[in-house]
Amino acid sequence: MWTERSPIWIYRNYINCSGCRRCEIACSLSHEGKIWPEASRIRVFMLVPGIEIPHLCVQCHDYPCVNACPVGALSTSRETGAVLVDREKCIACGRCIDACPGKVPYIHPRDNYAVICDLCDGDPKCVKVCSEGGWNALQLIRGFVGYSAKLYAKTPEEITKDLARIIYGEEIAGEI
Repeated sequence: MWTERSPIWIYRNYINCSGCRRCEIACSLSHEGKIWPEASRIRVFMLVPGIEIPHLCVQCHDYPCVNACPVGALSTSRETGAVLVDREKCIACGRCIDACPGKVPYIHPRDNYAVICDLCDGDPKCVKVCSEGGWNALQLIRGFVGYSAKLYAKTPEEITKDLARIIYGEEIAGEI
């Protein structure tokens, strides 16, 4: 059943990503009060020219990052399913990064705490700007029953290889 209180998820259509990085800008403006892509909760990687990868938390059903935190600085929102970081408790040990199958969390460049997408309390700014631009590389899904978020829990390198196979074929992708 899809309700306003259902967990939400951001679907990624990597082929549609233009690499404009509006998602990084909107996120950093919302969370940091300034344009600061290095502190954005979504990051766009271009490891191969022409292949842009928006990379953010997939809200794994078993939350390995939360379970790996030795000080209880990570929790999940019952309303959205997002991973929440308690900046005061976080000791920036990096165990959440090591536990994440996509290596999504990273340590804030200035304030020394883990940075993970919090889904903007259910109204993700990255999705809004992506849809406003007409790319729809990011789409909001409510109550994603039947989907395995872990399919998206990959590193930017793994995603780039998968996408290169689709775009360029097996021969070229094998060289990446």
